[in-house]
Amino acid sequence: MNEADALDIFQAAIWTVLVSAGPAVGAAMVVGLVIALLQALTQVQEATLTFVPKIVTVLITIGISAPFVGSQISIFTNMVFSRIQTGF
Repeated sequence: MNEADALDIFQAAIWTVLVSAGPAVGAAMVVGLVIALLQALTQVQEATLTFVPKIVTVLITIGISAPFVGSQISIFTNMVFSRIQTGF
């Protein structure tokens, strides 16, 4: 294994993490922006008002996108194991 192989695996790992976390982070961002806008319009500054909807949204998004995330992790794992099997 040389530096190029290690960098390829590291790049694939980072990309897998970004793609896997993307749906949950995106949903939390959208809900956070909507709640922040509502708080700015109504001047209600309650901490739980932002926390609870984000948690619920992230849990629902993770539940919906679980097959996609699992397939991305499986693709990465198969790539790493195939490179180990072939000796890089």
